[in-house]
Amino acid sequence: MGCPNRSCSWVAALVVALFAFVAVPVGVAQPLKADRVLVLKGQRELQLLREGVVIKSYPIALGRHALGPKRRLGDGRTPEGIYLIDGRTTRTPYHRALHISYPEAADVVRARTAHRRPGGAIYIHGMPARFGHHDPVRFFVDWTDGCIAVGNIAIEEIWQAVDDGTPIEIRP
Repeated sequence: MGCPNRSCSWVAALVVALFAFVAVPVGVAQPLKADRVLVLKGQRELQLLREGVVIKSYPIALGRHALGPKRRLGDGRTPEGIYLIDGRTTRTPYHRALHISYPEAADVVRARTAHRRPGGAIYIHGMPARFGHHDPVRFFVDWTDGCIAVGNIAIEEIWQAVDDGTPIEIRP
């Protein structure tokens, strides 16, 4: 028998909403999603943010010459500025890697003005496979060629939390 008035569409919407609520098992953690990544080089910290609120933070290691922004290929520095997460790969010796859109146009111009190449291949990545599935509480040495290194559990969490196209700001 059909529904003679508008209340049927309201009841149907309520049933659908209740089913959607019940369909998510209780106690199953939903993956966190970040809308922005903030790297604080001086604090050696990567933060995942959602609507301006830090939802998770991780210790990091940087380029072996961490002070100052990246200016050229081979300087061992991590860039500073606003970029995007623009790709990801598991084909890396560092247990997953998220590519950062460095160099942007301004970085290229700055390097060319100095008659240098800007470099590239800047990633947020995990540790080498030999370190296993654990995370350091803190990094005591900056050891990358300009990338941002995190632990292997951390890169898995960041991988799930950050979509391609997410902005990343790298501050001094």
